[in-house]
Amino acid sequence: MRIRLCLAALSLAGGAGLATLSTPSATAAACSDVEVVSARGTFEPGTLGFIVGDPVYSALQKKAAGKSLSSYKVNYPADLSLTSAAQGNTDLVNHVKSQAAACPNQRFVLVGYSQGANVVDNSIGISSAGAVVGSPIVATLPAAVEPKVAAVLLFGNPIRALGKSVTGTYQSRTLDICAKGDPVCESGGGDVGAHLGYRDNADQAATFAAGRL
Repeated sequence: MRIRLCLAALSLAGGAGLATLSTPSATAAACSDVEVVSARGTFEPGTLGFIVGDPVYSALQKKAAGKSLSSYKVNYPADLSLTSAAQGNTDLVNHVKSQAAACPNQRFVLVGYSQGANVVDNSIGISSAGAVVGSPIVATLPAAVEPKVAAVLLFGNPIRALGKSVTGTYQSRTLDICAKGDPVCESGGGDVGAHLGYRDNADQAATFAAGRL
């Protein structure tokens, strides 16, 4: 029940502040130095995601001085349907593969919040099957693309509640933040508000990513 309250609250919490926030446009500019690929949370409004994607992108623009940035909003339902995360998984992998082919020198920062973290997990080969709003892996980034991924930024990652985390190739490039008491990523967590507070971690995440560009 707490998890469903978290997911439903995303649309309300985000919508309340959209009018006052300046957000980036979700673009895939031709051959920028860095592209931020963001998978939003369930029902999360905003350009790249009001709670995570938008503030992380804005913070990274300041931290990655001298580098051109573009952004891509993963195209998927971000709802409670059984195939939602799988659709995001497919779109993320297809987009990054296409961009990598078109722009050989471009690097990527992958951002995922809540269900969007499941999308990113699957895309880098860590299954979110069994997690809240998760799915089995349907596509993974190929080995040729892996070196181009500079950082993976995850927030409220549902696989954490299963005792799982990112391991293997991407582990050292991953920042996986779970707020204390967040019931989506912490087994037994009971603080619904904790799942909605990751804007406060945008600067930390941007600093981590910038250090790996």
